[in-house]
Amino acid sequence: MNEREIPPAVVAGVDGSSGARAALVWAVEAAARRRVPLRIVHGTGPAAGDGDRVRAAHGLLTESAGYARRARPDIEVVTVLAAEHAPAVLLGEARAGDVIAVGSRGLGPVRALLLGSAAVRASAHAPCPAVVVPDTGPRGYRGRVVVGVDGSPPSRRALRFALREALATGASVTVVHARGTGAPAAGTASGRGPGDVVAGELAEAVDGRTAHLDVEAVRVEGDPVQALLEAGADADMIVVGSRGRGGVHGLVLGSVGQGVLNRAGVPVAVLPPRAGETGAGPAGPGNRARRSPDRWP
Repeated sequence: MNEREIPPAVVAGVDGSSGARAALVWAVEAAARRRVPLRIVHGTGPAAGDGDRVRAAHGLLTESAGYARRARPDIEVVTVLAAEHAPAVLLGEARAGDVIAVGSRGLGPVRALLLGSAAVRASAHAPCPAVVVPDTGPRGYRGRVVVGVDGSPPSRRALRFALREALATGASVTVVHARGTGAPAAGTASGRGPGDVVAGELAEAVDGRTAHLDVEAVRVEGDPVQALLEAGADADMIVVGSRGRGGVHGLVLGSVGQGVLNRAGVPVAVLPPRAGETGAGPAGPGNRARRSPDRWP
């Protein structure tokens, strides 16, 4: 199959941890709701000559794929094994239009990817959102997506993704704008007040496909992290943007994003700077991964 012909997918990283298992469970349901394939990936790290490690990796992928097929027989499941570390495999497999799913525990280097570790500088090229799934047990579908906005480019990307997520999954959207206590009354550097921030961002993000969605605006004065956590406590997902600044360009989170990611009991979608850009190509040389022949369409 030509790389250009590979359809959008949910890409889940597995490593045998309970956190990665939670991400796999979420990814299976996400792929079913989106009606897209599921790609399950695992990186062994440099494993030349380590037959035991490779056999264990194949076993992990076989078990993970078996679970996915039993849970949702209607979805297409693909497994990917590569002699690379987990972040490199995930980023090598991720393409524009995909969604990456990782656990909030386990896959330690992948968590570093979201928090901006220098060990994963390739994250600058991530072309799609990464969803961090907490290991809190199964949750039923709630039909709600919560997104924080503040008038910045990262929050506009987050809002566009939240609307697309709601469109794909039949959910409603709650848009939260929180101004910290003691912040200037203008609300943003542009001089817009809180109401104008939400209205302006919705006017820019909503299009003909998403105009019919059920959208609720929540404007509060207080801690933005707490506002998002409270609004998203019974949601399917909280969406935050990333700044793409700091020591490592890519999935670098600001204080609000980090606060939500560290404390949320629901999946958190992080939008890298290039997510959703028109014409964004594959992230890195995806052909480095060795796909399991019996599971690759």
